[in-house]
Amino acid sequence: MRALKIAATGMSAQQLRVETISNNLSNMNTTAYNARRAEFADLHYQQVSRAGTVNASDGTVLPTGVQVGLGVRPAAVSIHLEQGALTQTNNDLDVAIDGNGFLEVTLPSGQSAYTRDGALKRDAEGLIVTSDGFSVSPEITIPDDALSISINPEGEVFAYFDETTEGQLLGQLSLANFTNPKGLEAIGGNLFVETEASGGANVSTAGEDGLGTLRQGYLEASSVDAVREVTELIAAQRGYEMNAKVISAVDQMMGATTQVR
Repeated sequence: MRALKIAATGMSAQQLRVETISNNLSNMNTTAYNARRAEFADLHYQQVSRAGTVNASDGTVLPTGVQVGLGVRPAAVSIHLEQGALTQTNNDLDVAIDGNGFLEVTLPSGQSAYTRDGALKRDAEGLIVTSDGFSVSPEITIPDDALSISINPEGEVFAYFDETTEGQLLGQLSLANFTNPKGLEAIGGNLFVETEASGGANVSTAGEDGLGTLRQGYLEASSVDAVREVTELIAAQRGYEMNAKVISAVDQMMGATTQVR
């Protein structure tokens, strides 16, 4: 009976949905995290009789035919790009992107990665890095004797020293954007890498070419809506139970068939 396999695909789909929701809820407090959504598509159909074929008995054309669906499959787990609330931290090296764009960082392999997590740090050499120690591109080094750091909305980084009233320009943070940011590949650590689906990075100055601006002393919170996720979780649980009941019903039908004498 096809219903066993069809219901099994439904249970697998709801399991993936629950796993996606679980990942969203576990990242409720992850800086700049965007919720994911599991998307599904129906499987191919068995054509018992095709629509439009001639009925041999009287010569009429079948208006619809008979198509038996064979279940569901995962189509995508897409990211819902929505800016989270900006939370004030008052830390000099915390920057939130107000609008579109990603900060570019350089991985140890030399590959570029992209993030909206602006919880930046300074390493032992004074280089501005991410929380995992990856240098921000372009590289900016803060002198040891700098008393404070200022970052304006365009990404210009100024250092202030004891004997000067005007800041010294150290460099400028740039932002990158993509034609299809949903096509970026998440690699963990709040990082993404470009793919053929995302297209190449378009790097420009903050506030230009549709990019957002930088807010010093702020971090972007996760965009996960706990109420929505719990509602989705209940719906996924009910969907799983329904498919499990189908399997139970089919098992009873098959049991009745084997008892026929």
